Amino acid sequence: MSSYLPTLKQLQYLVALKEQGHFGKAADSCFVTQSTLSAGIRELESLIGVTLVERTRRVVRFTALGDRIVEKAHRVLREAEELAAIAQASGKPLSGELRMSVIPTIAPFLLPRLLPRLRSDRPELKLYLREETSQAAIESLRHGNVDCVLLALPFPMGDMESEILFQDRLYVAFPKDEPTNPPEWIDPDMIDESKLLLLEDGHCLKDHALAACNRPDLRASTTMMGTSLHTLIQMVDNGLGVTMIPEMAIASGILEHTNITARPVDSARSSRDIALVWRRNSPREKEFHLLAGILRDAAVTSCRLPEAA
Repeated sequence: MSSYLPTLKQLQYLVALKEQGHFGKAADSCFVTQSTLSAGIRELESLIGVTLVERTRRVVRFTALGDRIVEKAHRVLREAEELAAIAQASGKPLSGELRMSVIPTIAPFLLPRLLPRLRSDRPELKLYLREETSQAAIESLRHGNVDCVLLALPFPMGDMESEILFQDRLYVAFPKDEPTNPPEWIDPDMIDESKLLLLEDGHCLKDHALAACNRPDLRASTTMMGTSLHTLIQMVDNGLGVTMIPEMAIASGILEHTNITARPVDSARSSRDIALVWRRNSPREKEFHLLAGILRDAAVTSCRLPEAA
């Protein structure tokens, strides 16, 4: 066997650079300095005797061979992760390292309740979290960068396994007295398209909100977008429009200190399914089912409104 083989660390650096398109961002994602990452990629190029990346002051451009090697590196890293997962699965369940991506419309509302319980019940578990949008999270899972994803369905996942944890009802949030004496349930026809505020593209909650409206013509203009649920709430509280928010956000207190009124939307698709997602045939599948149970139990007391519990 050749003693001049690329290291996994070098392949990780190369893949990160391809994904981020920037040396600094790639280094941050690998938790190393930019000089360390750059040196690692240069060592890889020297080892195999070819140029993989064309470097300029403004652009990082991969060569055709560089793109092919990145594809192969993804597979090598994924296989290496599976080797580690096999060993991990043979030990005590939910111990050691576990990497999980969580989407932004779940993380701030469920994790504060979940993490203390996990630390108490599973002190040997080292949970590493990353917050990213749904598509980015699925890509991270597919490439082996994370072990599982906390996601809201429906969302195209490809060849993944999942376990639904609970349903998260959607509510219409509107400024005080707009309308006056609102009904207990909001019919989608009551929503004024010109006042609808949605999350920007990349957030699955935007698609879930549009589906709940049950009106294919309903679309928000580019001037009516927010980068986060907290931003949307501030916009609504200042009378700029209405939006849709999940029940778990309300239960966590996102409407406190505002004059916003929220009512559940009356629609056949008025909720999203919160699910734990992992790669098919993962050696840690039993652990993920166990984690799903813990997440489900935590959600019962922290993600439901009293009248909906």
